[in-house]
Amino acid sequence: MRELVETVVVDAPPQQVWAALTHWTRQGEWMLLTDVEVTGGDPHAVGGRLAARTGLPVGRRRRGVLDTMVITEWDPPRRAVVQHTGRIVRGPGVFEVTPQGAGSRVTWTEQLWLPFGLLGQLGWPLVKPAAVAGIRLSLKRFADFARRYTG
Repeated sequence: MRELVETVVVDAPPQQVWAALTHWTRQGEWMLLTDVEVTGGDPHAVGGRLAARTGLPVGRRRRGVLDTMVITEWDPPRRAVVQHTGRIVRGPGVFEVTPQGAGSRVTWTEQLWLPFGLLGQLGWPLVKPAAVAGIRLSLKRFADFARRYTG
């Protein structure tokens, strides 16, 4: 398992940041090259199901990696955990919101179970810099999105 942990400070109160973060179908507005849809259950409760597609837009849809998820922890406005259940992306993903002064700190953790056995292990050093850069850019975009978020 490999772990990525990135944070961003948002100039908005935790409740607003939480609402922006868990408005799943709007994640494409800040998450790099990704669209998210609710695929089952309550998207704001344990057992809710989501599907994200990360890749390039082709026509009206993105073509790329399908990332299916189920919500396994739900503790608003502090913590949400999803279990990635796809063929390529597997393992827990965690969003945490903590107060920081008048604003909030968002921590995004991905614990990845690498696919493709030994090939995945050997390829991780090549993939990791791009994954970290994508998460950092997404969090920077999220900070602006959450600051302006009204629902």
